[in-house]
Amino acid sequence: MIRSRLKNLLDHCFQQGVEQKLWSAAAAGLYNLETPKHEGQGDFATNFAMIVAGKERRKPREVAEQLAALLRQDAALVDKVEIAGPGFVNLFLNPAVWSSVLAPIAEQGEKFGLCNIGKSIKAMVEFVSANPTGPLTVGHGRNAVLGDSVASLLVAVGYDVTREYYFNDAGRQMRVLGASLKARYLEKLGLPNEFPEDGYQGGYMYDIAQGMIDEAGEGFKNADLDVFRKRAQEAIFADIDATLKRIGISFDSYYNEHSLYENGLIEDVVAELRAKGLVYEQEGATWFKTTEFGQAQDRVIIKNTGEPTYRLPDIAYHREKFRRGFERMINVFGSDHIATVPDVLAGVEALGYDKSKVQVIMHQFVTLMRGGKQVKMSTRKASFITVDELVDEVGTDALRFFFLMRKADSQLEFDLELAKAQSQENPVYYVQYGHARLCSIERLAEERGIALPEPAGADLSQLKEAEEYQLLKTLAAYPGLIADAAEDLAPHRLIFFLMDLAGQFHAFYNKHKVMTEDPQLTAARLCLCRGVKTVLANGLGLIGVSAPERM
Repeated sequence: MIRSRLKNLLDHCFQQGVEQKLWSAAAAGLYNLETPKHEGQGDFATNFAMIVAGKERRKPREVAEQLAALLRQDAALVDKVEIAGPGFVNLFLNPAVWSSVLAPIAEQGEKFGLCNIGKSIKAMVEFVSANPTGPLTVGHGRNAVLGDSVASLLVAVGYDVTREYYFNDAGRQMRVLGASLKARYLEKLGLPNEFPEDGYQGGYMYDIAQGMIDEAGEGFKNADLDVFRKRAQEAIFADIDATLKRIGISFDSYYNEHSLYENGLIEDVVAELRAKGLVYEQEGATWFKTTEFGQAQDRVIIKNTGEPTYRLPDIAYHREKFRRGFERMINVFGSDHIATVPDVLAGVEALGYDKSKVQVIMHQFVTLMRGGKQVKMSTRKASFITVDELVDEVGTDALRFFFLMRKADSQLEFDLELAKAQSQENPVYYVQYGHARLCSIERLAEERGIALPEPAGADLSQLKEAEEYQLLKTLAAYPGLIADAAEDLAPHRLIFFLMDLAGQFHAFYNKHKVMTEDPQLTAARLCLCRGVKTVLANGLGLIGVSAPERM
């Protein structure tokens, strides 16, 4: 939009400079256009002159003067050009340019901010992928919201996105799950039982056992462990699925780990690695030469018991992602996976695939706080805190918003009291209240018989106040913000944007009337309010948070 217009102008100036032999074409496409961090440095700044001067061994300020002369030719876009420091060029735009953002917002509505930089590239976001051995914990909740929001951003910029849940339904953990349920079942019947030393002790196991008793009494007492494993797995995953739906998350596909074994894909990977000379036997185990790919030591992929380690099915699963045609693969993991990621990427590379197409978002832990102290919420299900408990206390909107308030790689302190507060100190309330207040303004206009104007029919030159310019500039930045947040897999940036926009609107509203005695000013401000309302709703929608009309 406005940034694109200015970038096009810079490119045009560059081409003019080349044609006029002011400089060569050596710096084409290398210069940046940025928003200054400090007041008084213009609306945008560029390092154009320093890049050109560096390529041609010239004085940057000399190049900057030449660029400034070319930029001043477009008076409709550029109001003033200043040269600062060693050669930065600061650009002050014509004030009328900023109000031009309101027309596309009104025309595009909920599509404003969307683009097609993804060009329908097939992308997969794999997230949650929690083992079906217990309810979703708060840590899983952060993973879920993060992955879902990343997927939404990628869709918004034109990727063909598949949300996938990798279902770990194979291996020792599932056998232990079955043994745990059988022990609880026999225990509730008053029959002899032996609970596994590292079994799953949550109260949810008693609930599943009771369901089996209600169905068949002692009818399962002689059943083998596989029966109990399947019952536990089905019940727990049903609980996981219900929790995810409760916070607005659904998946396009599920990939079962056991299918890797059933279809011979595990053995196939080992055979391929062996054929490449990357596998060897030692002390009864099978090792993968990860040192060939920059690792400090080789890794066991099949234990001396004959059971694969977790690395092997993960490598096989990622090979299938490539085989399924995905060009961009994002994995959302908790920080406890940090040691496994290099091994899997080494496997991907060893099998001949481009590991750069696999991106990993590693999120840190969540600490629940109340009154400045860490909280241990009571739960009948286990010693951990579940997503359902958190939703019960703070609601889905606060849960999703708060989980995105920090960068993924930063530890998150979730303030329960703040998340429930109906005050401007609560960031999600603050943003949602901004949207509700904007809806109230439109209702008031209708009550007074004032038709909501279209930007094309309003005199937007009436918008002259500093608070109005700030809102217009922030609205204009929204499409670029979405594109950058999507490409960098950084939904927290959208949270910061929404908080800034809401804060700017509240500051404007507290200082200026929207309904004035001047019909033209009122119309212009109603257009501005409509633009802010649309962008707040669009941004909240991308992170799965509601935009209430009344609060």
